[in-house]
Amino acid sequence: MTNTRNPLFEGNSSDRPSLLTISFASDPTASLGVQLASHDNGLTNEMFLPGYASVGGVPNDDVTKPTLATKFGVKVGDYLVAVNGEGFRRFPPDFPEEELEELAPPAAVEDLINLSSIIEEGQQQQEDDDAAENDNTETNDHDDFSYKPPSPQEQARQLKGRVIHPNSSNPGEVYDQLLTKIRQIKSQRDPSNPLVLSFERYMWDSRVHSWSRFLSARKGNVPEAMTMIQGHERWRNDFFPIDLTNPSLQQVMKAHAVSEVDIGESGHAAVVYIDFAKLQMMAAADSDLSMDVVQAFVVYTETLLSRSPDPRRPKTSQMVDLTGVNLKQGFKVNILKKLYRTFEPNYPETLEKMVMYPVPKALVSVVNAMLSFVNEHTRKKFVITDDLFVVCKELGWNLKEIENCGGVRSYMQKHLKHGLSFVFDD
Repeated sequence: MTNTRNPLFEGNSSDRPSLLTISFASDPTASLGVQLASHDNGLTNEMFLPGYASVGGVPNDDVTKPTLATKFGVKVGDYLVAVNGEGFRRFPPDFPEEELEELAPPAAVEDLINLSSIIEEGQQQQEDDDAAENDNTETNDHDDFSYKPPSPQEQARQLKGRVIHPNSSNPGEVYDQLLTKIRQIKSQRDPSNPLVLSFERYMWDSRVHSWSRFLSARKGNVPEAMTMIQGHERWRNDFFPIDLTNPSLQQVMKAHAVSEVDIGESGHAAVVYIDFAKLQMMAAADSDLSMDVVQAFVVYTETLLSRSPDPRRPKTSQMVDLTGVNLKQGFKVNILKKLYRTFEPNYPETLEKMVMYPVPKALVSVVNAMLSFVNEHTRKKFVITDDLFVVCKELGWNLKEIENCGGVRSYMQKHLKHGLSFVFDD
């Protein structure tokens, strides 16, 4: 069988947004059905946000009466940047709109087609009015003819990309203007001028979403956070793409020495699973596997973070399975050091929990001492235990199912799904 999967892993983020245009033409009085969050608070963590409002929550629908948010596929973290073609932006768009993907689903395409017809009719009328005005204008100053006013299409593009600078002395002013504009249009109930909301959707590691994480990691120090995020961006350019067909990387993947467990209860982050006994055994046979282990770790970390329900706060947990490892004789902490040196500067504030199991109570202090290279903030998220109940509580796993499977490793293998897509047959 021919394998058509991409052998190169490019990473799961980009600063290029997708577009989502929502028209209320089919129901001018409808509610979008989301909770908006204000980003007009004068805070340094807002400096890379494209607009002054985003979708902060999408409540569960009544299945018998789906909202426009459901119809158009609105997601948490979508940024509202224009209302009826008038921009409410913090800075100009970085990409021409025609180069970006429009995410409107098939069910909403008819509304957008009707909306385009209304806009085109209005533009044609404006062009006719402008032509008539020019015909009635007499002038002897030929220099005036050197100026060519922008076309209606160009004027519309400029208006949609309009930047409104925040009022530092009155935070919230632009956000209030945006809400007022929405209310005014809805109150008119004009079928020829329905409410149209323009959103941009960014991936989890774009600057739009990641800046606040890097700023938090550097405790609000803007210069240090900028240095950190620029270093991360250079790292991404150098580290990706990853050749998934590399034999030594495939060895790690096929052994499931590093893999994923995305089966936790709601509210728990997906887990990057590390079978430490397998890693140590493989490292003993091939001391050059360290980069392959790091690459496998990055592949699964990126994959799980990209699935986070909120791209503004992506989270994963990590489970280091120490089953079969003699902690007194052969705990090779260098493997964890290499993973940490990749994770800490590039994925700040994305770790929910790091669970190490099983670690006898008598050895917890020893393991803690071995992990002294980890910063204090991250170590607070570590759970070192020999109690399977604690593991399940922290990671949202099913204790009874693990016991029925015969242990954590069997439980993980039972639920292997997405991770198999990175395994290439010989």
